[in-house]
Amino acid sequence: MHKYRYMKKLLKFVLLSTFVVLCGCNQRELNTKVSHSTGWNYYDKKTTNFQAIEGVTSGVPAGMVAIEGGSLTIGERDEFLTAPRNNAARTLTVSSFYMDKYEITNLDWREYEQWMRMVFSGTEAGMTQIKKVLPDTTVWREELAYNEPYLAYYYRHPAYSFYPVVGVSWAQAMAYCQWRTDRVNELALIRCGEIAIPPFADLEPIDDEGLKDEWEQSNPGYFMESYEIEDPDDPENTVTWYRPSYEWIRDKLVFNTEKYLYVSNYNPEFGKRPKVDEYGQDRKVNTADGILVVGYRLPTEAEWEFAAFAPVASEDGLSIEGKIYPWSGYHPRDLSTKNIGQMQANFVRGRGDMMGMSKALNDAYVITGPVDAFLPNDYGLYNMAGNVNEWVMDVYRETSSMEVAEYNSFRGNIFSKPKRDENGVYSIDSVGCIPVEFTEEDDKRDFKDGDLPSRIDTDYPLDTTWTDTINPRPDWKIDPTDILTPRLSKEARVYKGGSWKDRVYWLNPSNRRFLDQNKSTNTIGFRCAMSILGENKLSDY
Repeated sequence: MHKYRYMKKLLKFVLLSTFVVLCGCNQRELNTKVSHSTGWNYYDKKTTNFQAIEGVTSGVPAGMVAIEGGSLTIGERDEFLTAPRNNAARTLTVSSFYMDKYEITNLDWREYEQWMRMVFSGTEAGMTQIKKVLPDTTVWREELAYNEPYLAYYYRHPAYSFYPVVGVSWAQAMAYCQWRTDRVNELALIRCGEIAIPPFADLEPIDDEGLKDEWEQSNPGYFMESYEIEDPDDPENTVTWYRPSYEWIRDKLVFNTEKYLYVSNYNPEFGKRPKVDEYGQDRKVNTADGILVVGYRLPTEAEWEFAAFAPVASEDGLSIEGKIYPWSGYHPRDLSTKNIGQMQANFVRGRGDMMGMSKALNDAYVITGPVDAFLPNDYGLYNMAGNVNEWVMDVYRETSSMEVAEYNSFRGNIFSKPKRDENGVYSIDSVGCIPVEFTEEDDKRDFKDGDLPSRIDTDYPLDTTWTDTINPRPDWKIDPTDILTPRLSKEARVYKGGSWKDRVYWLNPSNRRFLDQNKSTNTIGFRCAMSILGENKLSDY
């Protein structure tokens, strides 16, 4: 019995000693308990109660892949005599970042639309916002093709739920990134007990005037809008319903990250475990708490090309150079024993050949395909070539490779700040967010722009003379220089990757094209990216 007790004590001593030794081996001198510069304790209510928060890594965001940054020679990788010389080879370095594993799908976008409809339906101003998020399904129309089924079904039918959303402009994609940021941050605050779930139940229309008055008393400064609908029990009469006004929805219900951080009178109901300040009072979460995500955005052109080529070094420190496509090798078909002969992307083989022969399909998809079709590249990213082209953040210039930063290269910088009104109060825009503003000096989209076509003055006087005497049209305005006028502007945005409608040449991630940021096609989609803060080691994630 005594021997058993002795062995038990000895075992506890050994375990404790081992724990102390291991802690000592891994202990970092810098910590968030005691100041290494003054010696004062943090979180001490007897002093200033300074709250030092240790570096927080919340893990890889849902649906994304961590891309470890590094250097890569991007730009031209092949020799086509007729190819545009708009992407000369140069070596750049990008910081680590996250990128979506898949292109944004129709299902993802319908979730976005449904949120907008739930929140903003019932008001005239709200319906305007809903219309702005709808993809343009008319991009499927062609003068000499029967694509009408795609107009009606491609976006909404569940058969296409996991196909990439198309008909979305660059501006719409950026708005989606903001919406996604706000929804992810809102959910993070709810899950950790910082805020309560917003009162979505208040959006349910009511037909009781007493409840209407009660709601307006509890929400001073706001009112319920009334509207009439046909009485289901008596079609000759109408019934009056009430719903919170658009202003209340915009100001109080819609969570926006910047509004939460900057607007003092925007106070969502605190949850079960709110943060407290140095005086013990409930406070909002701020950026120093490490709970909020940095923000979703489109990848820069340099990030997108880096992620597509996936320059992963092996244990000997070597990586494949000179890739033509996102996969290893120089052929659009898989040469591995297991999948030999299979196409590695969704593209056009030749004139009129969109998918190959029946029962021996080459890529199996006459238009787009599911976003998880084909094998991923070495970073685990799907369809970085083919299927749909993808928007990136950059403004297009042919000379982008000549005027470039060596680290985190990007053309399109606009140094903006949250907008305030004449009283210094932050403004709230039509979708419940804080708009931004910038001066001409803050707009760097044309910084060191050596591209002549983008700098020629195109504001020519228009000739309004109409010479047709049979059918005079004095309202027509003719620009006599229209054929020669360059159309590059600050709103020309880069897209990359090749699509289901492109030849194999465009599958090379180095190749680049552009389109106005407010236009869309049936060949362009997108995926989101996000910056990684702190240490850039993939092992941390």
